[in-house]
Amino acid sequence: MEPVIVRPESPADRQKIQVLVTQTMRTNEADLVDLIRKSENYVPDLALVAHEAEAVIGYALFSHVALVDATKRSVLALAPLCVRRDRQRRGVGTALVRAGLARADADRAPLVTVLGHPDYYRRFGFESSLRYWIEPPSDDIPAGVFMVKLLSGYNELFRGRVVYPPAFAVT
Repeated sequence: MEPVIVRPESPADRQKIQVLVTQTMRTNEADLVDLIRKSENYVPDLALVAHEAEAVIGYALFSHVALVDATKRSVLALAPLCVRRDRQRRGVGTALVRAGLARADADRAPLVTVLGHPDYYRRFGFESSLRYWIEPPSDDIPAGVFMVKLLSGYNELFRGRVVYPPAFAVT
């Protein structure tokens, strides 16, 4: 078995990513990826694929979202994260998240938000967003599943409500 390689997506990967996201998640998640790619929120170096040989087996997209209080600041959101079903629970998702967090930190991003399973994301250092006075984008989101990972660009001025861009309305 060839090693898993994590790298930024290329245009040649896009059809494979669409198939992967549709098969492992929902069609509207694939639409979300396309809409983010076409927006100012897209960060090409943070749209990551995991591949073996020519097969795309995982995908993680870190993109800009707004953090709004008296001012509006840009932070990152991780969505979606998916791994081909036959490769789940083998470290592919972990490799994607770690690579994305390392790239975001090297770029001096302040923080990354995620809406997901606390047991999975805690191992990467994600914590409840409320601990840092960061509110989820909706009051309907249960406590504990909206989390943040603070990075080297963080300071305590980063607080307020996360506002997803219009692309997220498809999910």
